[in-house]
Amino acid sequence: MRASRFVSLWVSLLVGLAALLAGCGDEETTKAATAQDRTRTRVEALVLQPQSFEDVVEVTGSVEALDDARLSAEAAGTLVHVAERGTRVPADSLVARVNPRSARAAVEQARAQVESAQAQYELAQDTYDRQAPLYRDSIISASEFESVRSQRTQAFASLNQAEANLSQAQEQLASTRIDAPFSGIVEEQLQEPGEQASPGQEVVRLVDTRQVRVEAGVPERYANDLVQGDSVRVRIQSAPLDDRWGRLAFVGNTIDPASRTFPIEVKIANPERRLKPEMVATVFVVRERLDDVLVAPRSAISRDEGGLDAYTVARTDSGAVVQSRPVTLGPASGNRVVVRSGLSPGDELITVGQSDVATGDRVEVVERHDDVDTADPAADAAQNAAPDAPMSPADSNAP
Repeated sequence: MRASRFVSLWVSLLVGLAALLAGCGDEETTKAATAQDRTRTRVEALVLQPQSFEDVVEVTGSVEALDDARLSAEAAGTLVHVAERGTRVPADSLVARVNPRSARAAVEQARAQVESAQAQYELAQDTYDRQAPLYRDSIISASEFESVRSQRTQAFASLNQAEANLSQAQEQLASTRIDAPFSGIVEEQLQEPGEQASPGQEVVRLVDTRQVRVEAGVPERYANDLVQGDSVRVRIQSAPLDDRWGRLAFVGNTIDPASRTFPIEVKIANPERRLKPEMVATVFVVRERLDDVLVAPRSAISRDEGGLDAYTVARTDSGAVVQSRPVTLGPASGNRVVVRSGLSPGDELITVGQSDVATGDRVEVVERHDDVDTADPAADAAQNAAPDAPMSPADSNAP
């Protein structure tokens, strides 16, 4: 019995010792695994897939009203009417007027002269008509008939002169009016009623913003890439407005030697009049559309003495490790750039944390992105700072 108890005691001790040793081993293993996890850098990655890319030229310009005119007086005199600021006037309607009193009097005088000259001419013509048969029948002499004909000629010349004077007086009366060349709103009242106007002096500024244009300068390296009629996107950075689509109405043919740019003009429909003259606009002109290309955030590409590199995540039996890939880039637009070589579809491109890793480092991918814009923090910031752009001109108000 004693021997049996002794054996049982030893078995219990051995089992307890084995359990203690096993527990210590698990604890060491756990500590080692935890330490290993702490050495992994947390990163975010973009899973590359072929997509379309628009090679865009981005320039800054300013908004101008398509119809914006400073209307001047044609006649000298006292202004008796000037439309108030904010007044909407139809085309060909009165905007301002110089006192027409003297011009009206001149018209009435000229009209009376025409009536008198007309009566004299009719009398001379009647005399001529009655004397002509007598001359043909030799009842009156040639000299007598020539006098009648001369009187008719002089009366006709006087009538023509009187009519010319009337036409000139009517033009002078019409010049006392300043009419709107287009429908618009009086933006500025440059003179007020009672002030003296003189020919060529500006009186009102009339503006219509239902259509606007954006003028910008494009770097000369794009001189052969832009064509009149190309569709463009316009963004107003200073106002919470949707992007607008328009078309290149003009592409300059000369280079400004000071700025080394050539001018472009974009026409945009603005029926709600939310675009204002002098607003600063960013113009995006599509040079080329590429299909089935790999696109990466610019921030994911690094440069060293050997060239351009990108960090990707390689999946191994021991976990995710960093690989460095030399890359060749294509066209870029904004925060996006085309990768022509060095990467393949399905590669996990590190887009956040790439500055903290090197080849062979172990990493933990905390988020995988499928879209290049969501994978780029800079793109997210730009997206939050500006309104979304329409996907295509067909969805917008392009004229």
